[in-house]
Amino acid sequence: MQAITTNEIIVSEKESVTLPKGYKAGGMHCGIKRKRLDLGYIVSDVPAAVAGVYTTNLFQAAPLLVTQESIAKENKIQAILVNSGNANACTGEQGLADALTMQKEFAYEMGIQDHLVAVTSTGVIGELLPMGNITNGIKQILQKEYENEENFKKAILTTDTSTKEIAVQFTIDGKTVSIGGAAKGSGMIHPNMATMLGFVTTDANIAHEDLLSALREVTNTTFNMITVDGDTSTNDMVLVMANGLAENNELTKDHSEWDVFKQGLQIVCESLAKKIARDGEGATKLVEVKVNGAFSTNAARAVGKSIISSNLVKTAIYGTDPNWGRIVTAIGYSGVPVEPTAIKVSIGPFTVFENGLPSQFIEEEVKEYLESENVKLIVELNQGDSCATAWGCDLTYDYVKINASYRT
Repeated sequence: MQAITTNEIIVSEKESVTLPKGYKAGGMHCGIKRKRLDLGYIVSDVPAAVAGVYTTNLFQAAPLLVTQESIAKENKIQAILVNSGNANACTGEQGLADALTMQKEFAYEMGIQDHLVAVTSTGVIGELLPMGNITNGIKQILQKEYENEENFKKAILTTDTSTKEIAVQFTIDGKTVSIGGAAKGSGMIHPNMATMLGFVTTDANIAHEDLLSALREVTNTTFNMITVDGDTSTNDMVLVMANGLAENNELTKDHSEWDVFKQGLQIVCESLAKKIARDGEGATKLVEVKVNGAFSTNAARAVGKSIISSNLVKTAIYGTDPNWGRIVTAIGYSGVPVEPTAIKVSIGPFTVFENGLPSQFIEEEVKEYLESENVKLIVELNQGDSCATAWGCDLTYDYVKINASYRT
């Protein structure tokens, strides 16, 4: 680890939710899945201020309802319990009772109040949890043999092909402050509040209201700017815990180093968002859409989301086809009033559309660029000074294969 200097944010080599002081994490196989880890936890030594953002899908899963109600009691939690393989969504009163049982059983094992445990689930919708397996797992999971943050990162995965994590450090009031993050997300990803399961820990001393404000602001430029397939899940949630063990003076928007904390949170959330987009089911490429020159930030975001959500754009990128017409079409139906003759579109370093007409370019060169693992599309609207960036992935044959047999 490099030396920490004031206002310098350093990405840690230890990409872990346990880098901040006072956290531990773990995971195990309890029997929801056939073989893979499927039950995980994050625990703070002390109750932590908490902020969350949640799916806008009206069919919210039982764990989300339980967690939101619990957090509302005093805006604090001390632990997060996660299961994968089963979403506990659309499961009625029994599903709600099962989520409450998970919360109560884990709180009992920790010796804390029930509402200090957040619960979340991910996986197949419409099936009841195997509660016998889960409660047996809860009774064992705090044993030292399961305490391993790598286990946690694996236990939260479904169709993901890799774990997703990052941690940063910086100083506030001369104290070293850390933020760690882990996430899962591969399918049912769309920019509509949260869009995945994300877990962020920090030892910063910060009140709930300011933590929630920072998370909402950062979410709008990170998790809300990614898409894989246009679907918003029933279980999406991002939680941030702040236990205060860094012992800095309480952070508020009026603190002289508020922007340092917010930048650190931005780095963590943007990194996780991009890793989710790159790991889209069957994806081979990360696609970044940069929109410049919009008349407002919302307009830039709308254009970026429209392009990155287009299945025709995504399939063209998979096929290394420099079909600029699909990009222009997505701009045109974004709902943002634009002047077609003022727009410039580039694929990487190659201008492909300008002044309402196709540009001169060598197709073989653009096709070669589109073979890259990281593809950038740049749109100049020439209407103002606002900009936004969206991230997504290509759409491949494997996406269909994965989702055609998801339950079987």
